[in-house]
Amino acid sequence: MDANDRAALRHKLIEQRLALPDRLARAADLQEVLRVWLLRRRETTIGAYWPIKGEFDPLPALYRWGEDHPERRIGLPVVDKAHRTLRFHVWYPGCPMEEDAFHIPKPKGTEEFQPQLMLVPCLGFGPCGLRLGYGGGFMDKTLAEMQPRPAAVGIGYAQGFLPLLKPSALDVPLDAMLTEEGVVWDREG
Repeated sequence: MDANDRAALRHKLIEQRLALPDRLARAADLQEVLRVWLLRRRETTIGAYWPIKGEFDPLPALYRWGEDHPERRIGLPVVDKAHRTLRFHVWYPGCPMEEDAFHIPKPKGTEEFQPQLMLVPCLGFGPCGLRLGYGGGFMDKTLAEMQPRPAAVGIGYAQGFLPLLKPSALDVPLDAMLTEEGVVWDREG
């Protein structure tokens, strides 16, 4: 699939996701899937994302995960323009925020840390951990460069499943994939 085909597919998937008539019900189901999945995890630091373009919002489930556990930290990405990667800064409800260069809210003035687990938004996904994002390459490059590499967990709606998706040269496979229907893929499970 060439870049033009992928761009058209991304556009189509965004439109489909925004048009889901039951997106709020799907989001509630995915909140539950994520909360239950996190129960068996040992990580104490999670890198997440601020939801855009109809993406699932993981922050309520993560807030519950971190409640009453002061050692647990949640981070949101801050773009490192020079390296085209992401750094993660502590997020908590009510923390100071500002918009980044892409007009996405990011924490302002909070501590940077490297997450042990990253929740990765998926516009689309394929078999065995393949992910289709927005095409900027930030997540893949970040995952490829982090040492030690955090576990990468895709989050998206089942409507984005692409059974014939093929990896591109720079794709970094996910370790797990969660949708409102449950755990679709888990390398450990």
